[in-house]
Amino acid sequence: MEILEEIAAEIEKGDPASVPALTEKALSQDISAQDILNKGLVAGMDTISERFKKGEIFIPEVLIAAKAMKAGMEIIKPLLAESKVEAKGKVVIGTVKGDLHDIGKNIVAMLLEGSGYEVIDLGNDVPKEKFLEQVEKERANVLGMSALLTTTMTYMREVIESLEKAGLKQKVKVIIGGAPLTYSFAEQIKADGYAPDAASAVDLVKDLLNQ
Repeated sequence: MEILEEIAAEIEKGDPASVPALTEKALSQDISAQDILNKGLVAGMDTISERFKKGEIFIPEVLIAAKAMKAGMEIIKPLLAESKVEAKGKVVIGTVKGDLHDIGKNIVAMLLEGSGYEVIDLGNDVPKEKFLEQVEKERANVLGMSALLTTTMTYMREVIESLEKAGLKQKVKVIIGGAPLTYSFAEQIKADGYAPDAASAVDLVKDLLNQ
């Protein structure tokens, strides 16, 4: 299993060129796509998440590692689909209407993908209708909303109220994040959780889906 440790190490280094070659090599050694995913790619990103949380590395390193992980994912994705490997859960994510900030949201999406979740990223400036439509269509387990402006964060309440009216609120866990937000704001708008940073968002999703 040394090659899987090597894949994890290359992801930590952020080497998108070597990860696909190592992934191919692991497949040629009859290592399953599932093992490559969990013990190689995800293991590497888990370490990156932990180091990011502790402040040992910063956003650029996370983005480089995520790029390396994605390069490996491209190779095993068709094999995972064939062998019907279930994602740990489905997350619809987006920055709310009126807000164009998406760096934080993009990192959350990458870390979630790196942890084995299927992510449907709606981008930024997302209206409530689109959130609702995708939650229903994708049968999402989690809806993640982001806002970086005090003027747009209040829109999150409208999205949650729309989910309630549509009878979807009890079917999906809603999490929120972004600079101006707080735990108490999440409680006020009846969100299921708040994450102060990207690594915590992944932990929050894990916790909510394991309840």
